[in-house]
Amino acid sequence: MSEPILFSDLALSEPVMRAIQKVGYEQPSPIQAAAIPVLLAGGDILGMAQTGTGKTAAFALPLLSRIDTKQADPQILVLAPTRELAIQVAEAFQKYASEIPGFHVLPIYGGQEMTTQLRQLKRGAHVVVGTPGRVMDHLRRGSLNLNNLKALVLDEADEMLRMGFIDDVEWILEHTPKTRQTALFSATMPKEIRNVCNNYLNDAKEIKIASSQSTDANIEQVYWMVSGTNKLDALTRILEVEPFDGMIIFVRTKTATVELAEKLEARGYSASALNGDMNQQLRERTIERLKTGKLDIVIATDVAARGIDVERVSHVVNYDIPYDSEAYVHRIGRTGRAGRSGKAILFVAPREKRLLYTIEKATKKPITLMELPSGATVTKHRIDQFTQQITDTLQEQPDLSFFNDLLAEYSHSNDVSPEQIASALAFLLQRERPLQVKFTDVKPERNERRDRDDRGGRDRDDRGGRDGGRDRGPREDRPRRERNDENMDRYRIEVGRNHEARPGDIVGAIANEAGIESRFIGHIKLHDEFSTVDLPTGISKDTLAKLKKVRVRNRPLEISLDTGPRGGDDFPGRGKPKRDFGPRDGAPREGGYRDGGRDKPRFSDRDNASKKSGYRPKKSD
Repeated sequence: MSEPILFSDLALSEPVMRAIQKVGYEQPSPIQAAAIPVLLAGGDILGMAQTGTGKTAAFALPLLSRIDTKQADPQILVLAPTRELAIQVAEAFQKYASEIPGFHVLPIYGGQEMTTQLRQLKRGAHVVVGTPGRVMDHLRRGSLNLNNLKALVLDEADEMLRMGFIDDVEWILEHTPKTRQTALFSATMPKEIRNVCNNYLNDAKEIKIASSQSTDANIEQVYWMVSGTNKLDALTRILEVEPFDGMIIFVRTKTATVELAEKLEARGYSASALNGDMNQQLRERTIERLKTGKLDIVIATDVAARGIDVERVSHVVNYDIPYDSEAYVHRIGRTGRAGRSGKAILFVAPREKRLLYTIEKATKKPITLMELPSGATVTKHRIDQFTQQITDTLQEQPDLSFFNDLLAEYSHSNDVSPEQIASALAFLLQRERPLQVKFTDVKPERNERRDRDDRGGRDRDDRGGRDGGRDRGPREDRPRRERNDENMDRYRIEVGRNHEARPGDIVGAIANEAGIESRFIGHIKLHDEFSTVDLPTGISKDTLAKLKKVRVRNRPLEISLDTGPRGGDDFPGRGKPKRDFGPRDGAPREGGYRDGGRDKPRFSDRDNASKKSGYRPKKSD
């Protein structure tokens, strides 16, 4: 068997390597191992891999290794389909460039003040991460200078196609230097994306990462949504009530293995770290202690846990969610060995929900929501353990005559009952670990997760805590999803075709402001002066009040229950959708949702307008 590739084998720059060592990464994922050498050499790549395979590091690490901080103009441009992903990618760049002095990265997206972005662009940024619509706005304004651009990355290109951004992407590509390096990442390869590759990539190396993972049927998989409760506190609660034999807890970094092991040991658990910094002898000794029952919990990184085969491991806890669905499969494969049942618990932060969806999609198995043990549950469990200790002691029939005489004398001389003496002794015994436990229990947010039984045809449509306002094509032009109409209400909003509204704008506004995932937003019908939208029954008054003030195309929604035609209303279906994407005076918009409404202002210089910009002049022009 060949030795695994490590980051130290990939010729990354010294500052980038120091940053990797600081976060504790050891071994690159398959997409990283394949893409980094090509991008370091200046080549173009076409990467086909699912979200969660580590694509961001695959392009960020090599491109940062070639950056010149003395050059103030943007050298790297990353296009992302949603603002949430743009922010996430920008944060990753900042983390990987933590050892590069003077480095600046800037996310630009709709919904953020244009003046703020203009000021930051004027100050200078080495890397710009943006959504297509807002990047176009800045290019038209002349506020984004790409003359010195070295590399351009298209992240999740198929998502940008599905959201209707592909024309925008091509327009941006035409306004970048021909000498740029290009990396395109896409989970699927529809013909439109293939055309972009053929037209704009030069001798691109195609990298395809298979996603044929599966999990064992005898492993129960559950997740806990991190919400308001400390992860360590949550883990402690689970350890209190979950009957386990041996357990492996996975974290991302070597430092975290040591820190978490120390904290668990301080709480009375038999725990030890397992990471790549440990020599082989110490690793083997730790695994042997786990096998023989001298150790109950091992906190490990992915690399250190490779090859662990311990039958008594009944539980695997993903304390840090893996970025790679393949890593998840390998992790939980440490339990359920030799035909035994196992349990895998996954901690998921709200912004990591899309990684959860990706894992489910890759493994083709649902992961069910678990309820965090309450204080009352932990208290009952401790009382059960305490009373069982008493029962076991009495069943052993030890000689208790000395203690009976001692306590009888104390009871007589101090005039206290045997029950009072027993209570005082019980109090002393449990002082280090109180039987009564009180927690501030946090209920999951209503919209963070819906009933798993309703997720049948769900696409991967979450970019963090919320849906991110992603549009999956005009809703009037695609089949309606199956739903129970009794659970939907039809609402009227005071914006329509004449205001140049599009379904994507409406979806984005509702998804971002009400926290309703796009899959729960029903049919949208555009009319000339208003529109209708089907939403789940039971929306709170506070949410509706908030939505009334939300603006689409610079008009408040003024949402209300649809009561049928009103005086002056146009009839359903009257009028045709307008193809003009911009304001009448040529001034670019600065508002909107999702990608700033993905506004396409008309060009002031129509002779120079790209045909691929989506602009179609009216007869009156």
